[in-house]
Amino acid sequence: MASIIDNNHNKIEVTDGALIPGKGNKGLFSSWQITFFGAILIIILLPVLKPDPYWRILKFLPDGILVTFQVTIMSIICATFIGLLTGLGQISRNVVFNRIATIYVELIRGIPLLVQLFYIYFALGKFLNIQGMVAAVIAMAVCYGAYMGEIFRAGILSIPKGQMEAAIALGMSRGQAIRLIILPQTMRIILPAIGNEFIALLKDSSLVSVLAISDLLRRGREFASTTFLYFESYTMVALVYLVFTLFLSRLVAIMEERMALRGK
Repeated sequence: MASIIDNNHNKIEVTDGALIPGKGNKGLFSSWQITFFGAILIIILLPVLKPDPYWRILKFLPDGILVTFQVTIMSIICATFIGLLTGLGQISRNVVFNRIATIYVELIRGIPLLVQLFYIYFALGKFLNIQGMVAAVIAMAVCYGAYMGEIFRAGILSIPKGQMEAAIALGMSRGQAIRLIILPQTMRIILPAIGNEFIALLKDSSLVSVLAISDLLRRGREFASTTFLYFESYTMVALVYLVFTLFLSRLVAIMEERMALRGK
């Protein structure tokens, strides 16, 4: 440790390292571990200490948990595919493809997800026989596909142009260069942003309950409306959502670490 004297003759101690702990300065347990296992412990302890009503609530929720998982997984898969196509469209030299992708992003980002859910289910449902689950997945995928398209576009544009020129100089077509050279690097760059979108999508999946889909939130609401135990019901619902989002965030972090190791 060294010391310096400032203009006001105050003595300032200067340490050898950063005063603010970085990621590497972890304690016995990380913040994620404390929050994740703390939430699981509370979910276990509440039914044990007070079986009525927490055990009854816990037995009432599994169907909703399964539906939430189904909506989330299907929406993530579809949104990622739409986002990839949109991102490629926005950097495409084809004017029509480029314009369609750009208009899609501008249009969808300007309409709230809840309105899109209502529109696809009720407005389009007037002409098309759309099931609630299908409408929910379409709305979630279309909405998040637009945001992911922007992420893909930004990720692709962050790769130096020289790599594309070098790939073409080696005899690759533009499509091969994007598929084999650009996209693998892009995925490593955009994975944190995509992971955040996955977590946001999981939380926003609670909006599908307005379409009478028995997801986690709706099951909790049904239990609360019949027993008037609103605090207990929504406490358990919130804890389950918290565990899922923390689990997903950790999964994304593991993927980031593995992709970073491959890139070295």
